[in-house]
Order: sequence, then structure tokens, then C-alpha cells
Amino acid sequence: MRKFRLSKRKISYLLTLTIFLSAFINQLFKSTPSKNISGIPTPSASISAELVKVVRAVDGDTIKLETGQTVRYIGIDAPELHHPKKRLQCFGKEASDKNKELVEGKLVRLEKDVSETDRYWRLLRYVYLPTTASPSGEFINDILVREGYAFALTFPPDIKYSDHFRNLENQARENNRGLWNKCK
Repeated sequence: MRKFRLSKRKISYLLTLTIFLSAFINQLFKSTPSKNISGIPTPSASISAELVKVVRAVDGDTIKLETGQTVRYIGIDAPELHHPKKRLQCFGKEASDKNKELVEGKLVRLEKDVSETDRYWRLLRYVYLPTTASPSGEFINDILVREGYAFALTFPPDIKYSDHFRNLENQARENNRGLWNKCK
């Protein structure tokens, strides 16, 4: 009987092929965000119907939930307020205060993209504040970039609204909103 042996080269080839096929299949079945007439993305079926309470805005792009979980907003990056290796960045306090004003003590809806958590075990989510004016609610990630409290920052594979956030950042920069007016 002949033994079946795989060389390191064949194993590497098969692993690469598997990763490529997985990514291709994921993209094939991934839904694209729908847009309403205002051009602001509306949440897809991946948005949670469950509301969760925000107990604390940690900074401009991170919140703590009553469940004890920490949520990092997907697709954006606010100037640092608390970072072990970085000092307070320009507009960090303002971004944190705005996030606090928008969500602290309120019920929010969370939408997942591809990744569940980041390397610090924070949930990665798009965050919505329910309103009577819109069925999807106010898109917090959107507001922070549009008003100049955060930058667009994409980490694949979580790219659902990356083009939208880049467009908002360009508009905020062109109109000198928020940090684009105060920070050089």
C-alpha cells in the first residue's frame, strides 16, 4: 500500500487556495448595504433588533454596555483620549464628549459586519440610536465622522460602509468641521 504524503509546498498551496476560496465565497454571499434617498446607508438584516443600554462612553469611538461588554465603533477612529502609549490628541476630549452626549445612558442598536471582536476582545459594531423619525435610527458612526469628531478608518474585512465614511470625512474636511477646523 502506498502512503499519501504532502510536501510543505503542497500544504502551503492548499492552504492558500482554501483561504482564497473562503474569501471569494464570503464576498459572493455578502449583502451590499442599501441606501435611502439621503445617501446614508440603512442597516441590513445583520442589525440586532435588541436594544442595549450604554453605561459609559469610554472615548470618541468606544462605549461600555450594561452587559459589561465594550464596543469599538467600526469604520471610524476618533482622536485618542486614553492610550497607554499616546498622549491626548487634538480634539480627543471633544470627540469623547460628543460620543457621551449622543449615546451615554441611552438604548442603542448594534450592527455587526464580518468580525465579532478586535484583538482587545471589544465587540466591533455599527451603532444606531433608535428614533421615531427613521426606522433604522440615527447612525452614530456616521454622525461622528460627518461632524468632524472622527476619521474614516477601515480594517478589512469590516468594510461595509467604508466608502460612505470616506465621503463623509472628505466633506467634513472640505467644510472645516470639528477636528478639521481645530487641528493641524
